[in-house]
Amino acid sequence: MPVKMSNNCTQPDQVLVEIADYVAKHRVSSDLAYNTARYCLMDTLGCGLEALSYPACSKLLGPIVPGTVVPRGARVPGTSIQLDPVQAAFNIGLLVRWLDFNDTWLAAEWGHPSDNLGGILAVADWLSRRLPVSGKPPLTMHDVLTAMIKAHEIQGCLALENSFNQVGLDHVVLVKVASTAVVTHLLGGSRDQIVDALSQAWVDGQSLRTYRHAPNTGSRKSWAAGDATSRAVWLAMLTMKGEMGYPSALTAKTWGFYDVLFSGEPFKFQRPISQWGAYVMENILFKISFPAEFHAQTAVECAMQLHPLVVHRLADIKCITIRTHEAAIRIIDKKGALNNPADRDHCMQYMVAIALIFGRLTAADYEDNVAADPRIDQLREKIICIEDVQFTQNYHDPDKRAIANGMTMVFNDGNALEEVVVEYPIGHKRRRDEGIPLLEEKFKRNLARCFSTRQQQVIVDICLDKNQLEAMPVNAFVDMFCNDLISP
Repeated sequence: MPVKMSNNCTQPDQVLVEIADYVAKHRVSSDLAYNTARYCLMDTLGCGLEALSYPACSKLLGPIVPGTVVPRGARVPGTSIQLDPVQAAFNIGLLVRWLDFNDTWLAAEWGHPSDNLGGILAVADWLSRRLPVSGKPPLTMHDVLTAMIKAHEIQGCLALENSFNQVGLDHVVLVKVASTAVVTHLLGGSRDQIVDALSQAWVDGQSLRTYRHAPNTGSRKSWAAGDATSRAVWLAMLTMKGEMGYPSALTAKTWGFYDVLFSGEPFKFQRPISQWGAYVMENILFKISFPAEFHAQTAVECAMQLHPLVVHRLADIKCITIRTHEAAIRIIDKKGALNNPADRDHCMQYMVAIALIFGRLTAADYEDNVAADPRIDQLREKIICIEDVQFTQNYHDPDKRAIANGMTMVFNDGNALEEVVVEYPIGHKRRRDEGIPLLEEKFKRNLARCFSTRQQQVIVDICLDKNQLEAMPVNAFVDMFCNDLISP
């Protein structure tokens, strides 16, 4: 006999309520978090500017219907495009994620919390162009940084103990959830409306990881986060029109998220949601040197150290062993054909081979013309990955969050080079003093791709001045990135 379901109204799931309370009530007081968020903003926008030079990315920009005009719409940095906030969120999210060069968070689940900037900046900009018409002040960049810190915390804390990839779901579900919560708040939503919008995000269809794994690895992985953050804006705006929520979206027997998509297991948390603050932003991982899947960052650093020692002996290499952590093996240990740039930038062997051969790893190195070099596949075949249990434990340790790789090289004559080990990549919190100057240089390089020297200096001066940046109206900030416009 079928189980009879109760139709009694229920209180909202506690997880929904507590996340909404965090967004609506928590006051961020961490200077470290705001300072880190400022650098995150710079780096994320810079990644988007670099992506503009790739036709596979730029062809997806603009409105869904060509010629659509949105008065006082949200602008897309680096372009002449002005859109409704939903499509603007997709455009911005697409740009910042395309090259796999923005920030990263690694735990039971992984992801890129700065993906949420697509929805945050689009909505904040759109509101800031409309509010003055009704006599209200625009939002400021302090509001944007606060939303970024909270979105990072939601996505990152949900990822600490909950592996969505192990049930086949893509991590962008967490972008959708985090963006939905903070965007609803930016739109003026109450705590109850944030709960309703969050329930919609969990009830919504969730992306499979199909497009990240063989034999289907493809370019959708570069716009999936843009899709998630724009969907969040759509759900938030629908909620603000009065659309109802679904109180037990997570816990409903048979039909809720836990039963349908999470093997019946409730979410686990390292810390109660009531204790969330700014931990994730304070500890975020920046991709500074290489546009590489983050589990390979330290492996590429090892390869860069070895490059001058082996570049003239590549044919003499017998084998290369990479001592690594379990997540790296699960995601980027690949053999066989690599079909496109999206496939290559998630292959440990390919990234290491490029660094050993050329002494570099750039976004252009994933393109077909570079991949055609026969030395790359010859070297890939000699690279094996093995798990080091201690590396895996250090990866999950909340006090370490190491992303270690060690590389040993043996030659045909039996001689071997001493193992090179890098535990913490240049973008790790433990290497902030070393990394931040390089992050600033990365930002300046990306500005130079799009803007005049004068405009570059204006942007840099404001971004490096905490007080001036935080007080700036959002629309004025975005306009700085659109004064020298690039057509889509």
